[in-house]
Amino acid sequence: MGRWSRRVAARFADWIGAPPQSAIVDVGCGTGALAAALLGACDPARLVGIDSAPAFLDAAREQVRDPRASFAQGDAQALPGADGAFDAAVSGLVLNFVPDKEAMIREMARVVRPGGTVALYVWDYAGHMQIMRHFFDAATALDPGAREFDDGVKAPVCRPEPLRRLLSEAGLASVEVRAIDITAEFADFDDYWTPFLGGTESAPNTLMFVVNELGRGSAIPGREPGVAGWSDCAGLAAEPSRRRLSKL
Repeated sequence: MGRWSRRVAARFADWIGAPPQSAIVDVGCGTGALAAALLGACDPARLVGIDSAPAFLDAAREQVRDPRASFAQGDAQALPGADGAFDAAVSGLVLNFVPDKEAMIREMARVVRPGGTVALYVWDYAGHMQIMRHFFDAATALDPGAREFDDGVKAPVCRPEPLRRLLSEAGLASVEVRAIDITAEFADFDDYWTPFLGGTESAPNTLMFVVNELGRGSAIPGREPGVAGWSDCAGLAAEPSRRRLSKL
């Protein structure tokens, strides 16, 4: 997802329009894709990236070599920093992984000055993120048990109305939720399919589950287990060309 998340970060940074020379905190900064976009688009006086994973912080420091940026370890649910220390608190593709989502939003609001900005974005797994939606729909058609791995099921907060409700209930005012569309371009089918084959995310786990079920002959009545079912899954997953995310 790295190549797509960088493009989304750039669009998001343009949209929030933080005034030049602002102080910004990036919550769950990961390897620094959003931080780099904000430094380029918003010209902040300083940017602090917070993440719980030392490996991500090391990567961010390596990739974002800008004297205005610093990176520190911390918990999104209990942020370091004084009340009102920043003009804006932002977060990219993190919220659905945080156990106490309302605590994260409240902490982002706490460290922002009165009248400042709290902004975040998430993948719209259950809606128009088509490169994943087709995959999970095909996997569930092959075996209904695959639904437990579907990010659209596991992360209901990543839809416009649940997201709006969470932000409002956390105490934010003037909440706006909108969609961003980006085009996902692939050189060929392998370029699309290869990311589904490795890693520990939901999609590779779903593939492993479905293949194991097909191997036991339990997934599709009237079909031979194994390669035939796998080919059907791959063919159905190959169709999408666009995806959408919803963000504040």
